[in-house]
Amino acid sequence: MKPGLPTAMERPHFIGIGGAGMSGIAKILAQRGAQVAGSDARDSETAEALRAHGATVHIGHAAGHLAPDSTCVVVSSAIRADNPELTRAAELGIPVVHRSDALAGLMDGLRPIAVAGTHGKTTTTSMLAVSLSALGLDPSYAIGGDLDAPGSNAHHGEGDIFVAEADESDRSFHKYAPQVAIILNAELDHHANYASMDEIYESFETFVGKIVPGGTLVVAHGQDGAAEIARRVAGREGLTVVTYGEDEDADVRITKITPRGLTSEVTVVLGGRPLTFTVSVPGRHYAHNAVAALAAGVALGVPAHNLASALGKYTGVKRRLQLKGEAAGVQVIDSYAHHPTEMTADLEAIRGAAGDSRILVVFQPHLFSRTQELGKEMGQSLSLADASVVLDIYPAREDPVPGVTSEIIIAAARAAGADVTPEHDKAAVADVIAGMAKPGDLVLTMGAGDVTDLGPQILARLSN
Repeated sequence: MKPGLPTAMERPHFIGIGGAGMSGIAKILAQRGAQVAGSDARDSETAEALRAHGATVHIGHAAGHLAPDSTCVVVSSAIRADNPELTRAAELGIPVVHRSDALAGLMDGLRPIAVAGTHGKTTTTSMLAVSLSALGLDPSYAIGGDLDAPGSNAHHGEGDIFVAEADESDRSFHKYAPQVAIILNAELDHHANYASMDEIYESFETFVGKIVPGGTLVVAHGQDGAAEIARRVAGREGLTVVTYGEDEDADVRITKITPRGLTSEVTVVLGGRPLTFTVSVPGRHYAHNAVAALAAGVALGVPAHNLASALGKYTGVKRRLQLKGEAAGVQVIDSYAHHPTEMTADLEAIRGAAGDSRILVVFQPHLFSRTQELGKEMGQSLSLADASVVLDIYPAREDPVPGVTSEIIIAAARAAGADVTPEHDKAAVADVIAGMAKPGDLVLTMGAGDVTDLGPQILARLSN
């Protein structure tokens, strides 16, 4: 066994092993020498990548998939109580471990950076993982998305740094004890778990309270929610707070963001000295993410000029404004944005890079609860596109809510002056877009569900 493998994790079984968070933990455990097994609803490139690391991956959920000698069963909050493998674990007396507890165990003995916030976690975590790796520090990391290939969302490194997303959606980020924590922003989301902004603030305060004594909180200065958290934790003993942003009194001040096509050049003042570096993805919000990563790395003792240069090695993560291809003069780009703030930020970034090109959006709402609470704002965001196709709601882990449909978004978008086409048949979207698109247009598939599958289909249809 490689160092750092908890005894209970020697033969783990993951229910939902193909998920973004679960697969990363499974991969690290496999790299540390564990006998990893698990199941997922469908086969995938991620499942195949785990098999390449020696994991046993079953397709479908069945009690017989759980080996009797498993040392634990790992679950996420998305796993329902009646899952047959979970039921079998109870019958066999096998301990059940939440994903966040497993990840926390992997961080023991290392110097963790935990990246939190309603938006931008995956990008910022990826920026840190790529840049620290480019500097030869070989960090361990667990990311909510693939960097450049299936299964590249995690790595067991020989260095002493561990970079991880800290998920607030189910309060699981309370399990971590980081040396450096980042809070990018805080907004009301995950309505099944949080009823108000006060609950969000209290949850983030608890997260800050887990930072080890002598540790650092890196927090956005200009974002209202993050600024409120910083105000609430100000003066805590043993905690250094470093702010970043465009305001003059930010500790790490962004003085200039210069768009250069699908990249940006960013200048900051850190420690009284100016520093300019390139961010290889467009948009102001991605520039801010890079500066948060810079501040966190410096807090761990990485020289600022080295890290700034290394940040230029980051070229994006899958589903974060990822160029899927071009056909018939039309570029197809994939966006994971599913909250109105994310949607607006990505559309503004693409608008800034597109020049006079038209932007066509295929949007799939994610979750009934989110659509119920934020559907009108989603529709308003779509007014930034030249035309949009809106699909039915992707339910993920939720059951339907009476009266909550995509029509909430469509009505709000039309009220804001948007050109919107409803489409209930996902299989028809490629034909619909092919009928709308002209050479020079940009097509954006947007949402956290399976809308991402449409990019290749649209490209194939345009090619024909």
